[in-house]
Amino acid sequence: MIAYDLQCVNGHTFEGWFEDGQAFEAQKTNGLVGCPVCDDTSVSKIPSTFAIKSSHFAKKPAAQQADLAKLGKKIVDFVEKNFDDVGCNFAKEALKIHYGVSEARNIRGSSTEQEEKTLKEEGIQFFKLPMPTPSDTDS
Repeated sequence: MIAYDLQCVNGHTFEGWFEDGQAFEAQKTNGLVGCPVCDDTSVSKIPSTFAIKSSHFAKKPAAQQADLAKLGKKIVDFVEKNFDDVGCNFAKEALKIHYGVSEARNIRGSSTEQEEKTLKEEGIQFFKLPMPTPSDTDS
């Protein structure tokens, strides 16, 4: 996998993960790479800011903050619409899905550190996404 820093023609920057450079080019050519803020598919690779220390990046202008708030709201909306909320039963349900006891589907919920360790030991892939509170996304 390779991560590219990308930018749409409207100036929104975001990160995209691809299997390799050819995968990025193929997806871009087919209009499959779009800006998560404005959905524009005219994107290009830009120099990465990874590991560049600069006070310029310490404070974000109000416009960037607004864009980030919109993106956060889109992520929250997507997760709420496309993932079943299993609450504190996340690890149990993930194990059931992994072993074919429950129907395969997208789930979300919470788990303890010990439950996360068990999921990793069982080879179950998951990721932790900090969800903003509703007041954080009401912009």
